[in-house]
Amino acid sequence: MPIPDTSRLCVHTATTRPWPLARAISGYRTAGVQGITVWRDALMPQGVAESARRLRDSGLQVVSLCRGGFFPARDPGERQLALDDNRRALDEAAELGAPLVVLVCGAVPGQPLSASRRQIADGIQAILPHARALGIRLGIEPLHPMYAADRSAVNTLGQARALCDALGSPQVGVVVDVYHCWWDPALETEIALLGAAGRLFAFHLCDWRVETRHLLTDRGLMGEGCIDLPRIRACMESAGFSGWNEVEIFSSERWALDQEVWLGQVVRAYHAHC
Repeated sequence: MPIPDTSRLCVHTATTRPWPLARAISGYRTAGVQGITVWRDALMPQGVAESARRLRDSGLQVVSLCRGGFFPARDPGERQLALDDNRRALDEAAELGAPLVVLVCGAVPGQPLSASRRQIADGIQAILPHARALGIRLGIEPLHPMYAADRSAVNTLGQARALCDALGSPQVGVVVDVYHCWWDPALETEIALLGAAGRLFAFHLCDWRVETRHLLTDRGLMGEGCIDLPRIRACMESAGFSGWNEVEIFSSERWALDQEVWLGQVVRAYHAHC
């Protein structure tokens, strides 16, 4: 029987959220996972410096840090606080050895989406010099339109690509998360255009349950939903993407399980359905 290939498999700490970072590191290594994307909440108990030491000693590749963003606000002071926090995220990524910070761009309920989009562009432009100085890339992650009111005013790959073009920096690219873009009729075209422009920075995997019970914390395990994962992965690779396949599953149901058992399910589903 061939040995399953985990050489490009990355798991987000959010997927196994109940585990502290040290336990996630040991669990991922035991399961054969090669890469780790760290969510910032996992850094808090032991601090960034100790987290960085543990990651350096782990043998795992730190793929990215989640998340920056949330630039829009009605109040200029709040927008400045967001910029300060994004610069801290960049500093944390540099200390951890993460080459990418994922941006969930933000939105303000009741504020016109056009205003939020201007503030997002201005916010990314403002932190770009710091990102360049540290050698950290910024990945714009468009979110499903159901999040347009309060989590992101950037909702399609086309919008994200246009934002990258307007910013005009090779430091800025796009994160393709199947949960957010599987429905997009322009999906294949946009992936090809982003690949041609060198802007495919990351690829996130999960599945969409047909009977979704919660908009944020009921993502499906690969293979139990309706997303054509092999097709989207083939599109990414045809467009030149050769990076990590990152499993990011927010699931209150799965967080209640034994996380070692759950991680085993994740790895098996990755091999079977991705």
